[in-house]
Amino acid sequence: MDYISEARAGFSAIDADSAIKDKALTNLSAWLTQPEFAAYRPQLEYLCQAGAWSVLLDSFYQIMPFGTGGRRGAVGIGPNRMNPWTLGASVQGHCEYLKQRFPGVSPLRVVLAFDVRQFEDKRKVYNPALPNPVLHLSSREFCQHAAGVYAANGVHSVILPPDSKRYVPTPELSFTIRHLHAHGGLNMTASHNPPDDNGSKFYDERGSQPVPPEDQLMSELVDQVTTIRHIPFADAVRTGKVQFLGDAPHRAYIELCRRESLIPAPKFDELRVVFTPLHGCGGFCAGEVLEAQGFHPIPVPEQATPDGQFPNVTKSPNPEVQECMDRAERVATEHSADLIIATDPDADRIGAMANREVDGKGTFRFITGNEIAALLTHFKLSQLARQGSLPPSPVVITTEVTTGQITRIARQLGAQVVNDLLVGFKYHADVLWQLESTRQYGDVRATVSDFIIATEESHGIMAMAGVRDKDSACAALLLAEAALFQKREGRTIPDYLDDLNRQFGYFRNELLNIVLTGLEGKVNIARMLDTLRKNPPKEIGGLSVVSFEDLWDTEGRMGPFKGDTDRAARNFLIFRFAGAGISAKVCLRPSGTEPKAKAYIEVSGEPCKPGTPQHAWDTTCAAIDARVQQVATDFLTQALATIGQTPAPGAAKLSR
Repeated sequence: MDYISEARAGFSAIDADSAIKDKALTNLSAWLTQPEFAAYRPQLEYLCQAGAWSVLLDSFYQIMPFGTGGRRGAVGIGPNRMNPWTLGASVQGHCEYLKQRFPGVSPLRVVLAFDVRQFEDKRKVYNPALPNPVLHLSSREFCQHAAGVYAANGVHSVILPPDSKRYVPTPELSFTIRHLHAHGGLNMTASHNPPDDNGSKFYDERGSQPVPPEDQLMSELVDQVTTIRHIPFADAVRTGKVQFLGDAPHRAYIELCRRESLIPAPKFDELRVVFTPLHGCGGFCAGEVLEAQGFHPIPVPEQATPDGQFPNVTKSPNPEVQECMDRAERVATEHSADLIIATDPDADRIGAMANREVDGKGTFRFITGNEIAALLTHFKLSQLARQGSLPPSPVVITTEVTTGQITRIARQLGAQVVNDLLVGFKYHADVLWQLESTRQYGDVRATVSDFIIATEESHGIMAMAGVRDKDSACAALLLAEAALFQKREGRTIPDYLDDLNRQFGYFRNELLNIVLTGLEGKVNIARMLDTLRKNPPKEIGGLSVVSFEDLWDTEGRMGPFKGDTDRAARNFLIFRFAGAGISAKVCLRPSGTEPKAKAYIEVSGEPCKPGTPQHAWDTTCAAIDARVQQVATDFLTQALATIGQTPAPGAAKLSR
């Protein structure tokens, strides 16, 4: 059977650019004929015989883009899927990058980590009766394959032993790279993506992901790979170029987290905390830290075991999603718990729900990522101030899309603020590196010892300089201590949040996802942003747009592009507008990992004046809630109109 002719005919019926189809045919031909891809051929022939042309076009029309820190997406067969070939090409490029970054250094050494994932073809793309090299492939096996590529290139790697029952979560990887003075690292994880996805995130010697222009240099070297050098994992171990990770870095990381404690440890059963890792790695960091600090977290039994299929998780193993904590909420209700803490599969993000009653007999309130960020910023600054332990020039770091309440809190409590970062903790880490190396970042003058906390709206917290990525463990400790401090005052976390809103102003932050799937969706997202940047709206949700900022403006605050990766990250529009007594902002950017554009909406008011009656304050907050929904509905309508579409019923409905 002439599969290429069949594919050409099959692709012809798909509405896509001819250049895309030609590229897919070229790549498919290589995978059907070249010896290095022989193991994939039975499944490819099956897909051709089944006429799965849309699957084949999407799998072969490009090599999975190497983003700002690696590749992430569906596991499968083809260059646009995660598999040993796409991972191997990434690692080969990383080897070349390390040799350029550290000329003459030998041996180069990297730390490898992996999450709980294992590919089981949940989407039922492939024939289960035929050989399939990616079926049952786990993150651990992906990492072992990477170790074989590193070894073949003379780079030493440090990885958990094959029989290890534990995992190295994302924040611990960041710490371990620094602790072992390694030259970089690799994390095999797709975070909270669906079970059949996986990804590779690369780290630099500082324990963070590289920022422009370094990520651009690495991306170019990955794109230039034509030959992947590889030896089997067992052979790599025999050469001595693979070393197994002991317990010492893990113990050091746990102790580093514990040193961030701000108040005396709880007495027995003084605070009841339910903890769930959502089948991920969080038990090996956040869970251990809470236990070691005396909180004795109550487990959610059916979610405690690491399992890459996330079988007992509702909706998504993502603590940004309230539904994923439904089982934890049941356990918490049974135990009259004060607090629920959840971590995502690679344990960098944290989620929470808190009891509305101090006796634990009430209902639970979901705490958003912005609220966690504001609460922990205030808690840490206020506790350090109370103890007389604030550093000379305290620094708080956050992003353009994270709640502005943090800026008000930090400045009122005497801290300097970096609040205009792009999305991604690599930018937070870069601020720390600049402070470490030059003692300044923009108009901030400080040292790394002045660092207080770094936050992001998507449930990310970094609260100690020894870790340069999101860290659920330290965040879990601080959150539990904030709840304990409030309980000792006869109050709850919801009470604390209400006080912050009164003192610093009520901020309503929402994320509106504009989902546009497939190749056509990708084109439409680009068209949408280009149209809005050329013709920004004059009014949104009844409020006048008072300023518009396009981060692609090379004469603006971010200056010239530092490469393609920088250009991609700066595809970012900011609309600021105002009305009587309130201010608002919408930030729009395409997602780097999913087929959608993200609109971050904020509407806020002024602090509550002393003596304001409760009903009047409630009315003010309700007006802000109504306005944020109005802004979301109008913005979605205007954004979709740029591509000739209208919102589906309920598309603009917000979470609260």
